[in-house]
Amino acid sequence: MADPNPHLLIVDDDERIRELLSRYLKRSGFLVSAARDAAHARRLLAGLEFDLIVLDVMMPGEDGISLTRSLRQEMATPILLLTARDETKDRIAGLEAGADDYLAKPFEPKELLLRINAILRRMPEPVEVSAAPKVLNLGRVRYDVDKGEMREGDETVRLTGTEVQLMRIFAAQPGEPLSRTRLVEELGRGAGKDGQAQERAVDVQITRLRRKIELDPKQPRYLQTVRGEGYMLVHD
Repeated sequence: MADPNPHLLIVDDDERIRELLSRYLKRSGFLVSAARDAAHARRLLAGLEFDLIVLDVMMPGEDGISLTRSLRQEMATPILLLTARDETKDRIAGLEAGADDYLAKPFEPKELLLRINAILRRMPEPVEVSAAPKVLNLGRVRYDVDKGEMREGDETVRLTGTEVQLMRIFAAQPGEPLSRTRLVEELGRGAGKDGQAQERAVDVQITRLRRKIELDPKQPRYLQTVRGEGYMLVHD
């Protein structure tokens, strides 16, 4: 785990699942709070800070994808979605809304634990004040590699944990094409037998990242597609 006793928020309308996951994750060393629906989750988020949110997609009222999209406008807290088996459209929609990862139901609690720890490891580490910042100029935005921070003028551009990790991967090798397979591996997800779906998920993340960097995301200047090779970051 990235920090001692990270605080998790479990959001699921199924009481049995909430209790099962809460007990398991507490035994694994986490602090855990649970919410029964989106409205309950919002009340907890208004008063507490969390290191990661585990969020069910299918809930009565506001669903998990809508809540993800809304939260992403306010915070960069990592979000792991729990999706119904084989509902690929929900997974893609969740990533487009700002989720960092997804896990299909039914799943083993151990796999959830591994996914949570992988996401927390990808989160940027605190930077000492004395560290000399390394800044990439990308047109109207500036990216501080050490802080994992993107700014447009005086405004901070909110990045998800996965987007920060992608920027660090690209910034370490600017001007060098990186394949989708390589990006999947660097993100720590592991392609496995679902490799094509993982690569598609990377495509979705790249599309979202371009919207935050490029003036015209459909004709990217800084986060380019290199035909037959993958993606490449170039800077001014």
